[in-house]
Amino acid sequence: MEEYIGLDVSLKETAISIRRGGRRIWRGKCKSDPDSIITLLHKHAPDARRVVFETGPLSIWFYHALTDAGVPAICIDARHAKAALDMAANKTDANDADGLAHLAEVGFYREVRVKGYDSMLTRTLVAARTRLVTICTELSNQIRGLMKTFGLVIPSGKGATFGNNVRMLLDGHQSLSRIILPLLKAWYGTREQAAELSRQLIAIARASQSCRLLMSVPGVGVVTATSFVTAIEDPENFKKSRSVGAWLGLTTRRYQ
Repeated sequence: MEEYIGLDVSLKETAISIRRGGRRIWRGKCKSDPDSIITLLHKHAPDARRVVFETGPLSIWFYHALTDAGVPAICIDARHAKAALDMAANKTDANDADGLAHLAEVGFYREVRVKGYDSMLTRTLVAARTRLVTICTELSNQIRGLMKTFGLVIPSGKGATFGNNVRMLLDGHQSLSRIILPLLKAWYGTREQAAELSRQLIAIARASQSCRLLMSVPGVGVVTATSFVTAIEDPENFKKSRSVGAWLGLTTRRYQ
């Protein structure tokens, strides 16, 4: 007979419940690691039909690791599962795993599409670069504000011009230099790392035909093109073009 498994995943431990023939045959916990879970499933559920877990911070890692190992993993909408899991008398990880296993057995769940590994790498690259650019801007603004307090107004300029202007104004202000120069050094380092991530992002965009096509549109650059392509992934996932807006979080016209 086939087994139906529910996984209640947390950062440290994962509660596991296995059902077969309408009843629970095993329940326990293990470390939140796909390899540990795969070993446990091979021991207690060799004929697993569905392995269900909710969306969460580890869901992408779990889904790809389990599916690559041949485990029939299914990621379901956490908000949809919450209504069923809240019916348990006691809200515990073990009872949540039991509820997920029951949902897997009866098929009452809403499966969500998990993004591909390569797409998530590109999205991570975009997010990391954006964060470094933001830090550079915050550091430059902080330097401008601190020096303005002492009557040192930095002229307009970006990049190397900004750094040269700061050093020129600090000439003869040794006490202030000991405070500002470490910030300037951090600004230089962050700017260099942001440039490195930008080069990686440009290389990915040049290698993608879809990104090159999008960048032919006026006003669409590398960041916008790669972000859109990784958000959509496969156009076949959408039956109608109007569904793309909803997928990206836009409000439909009738609800505006």
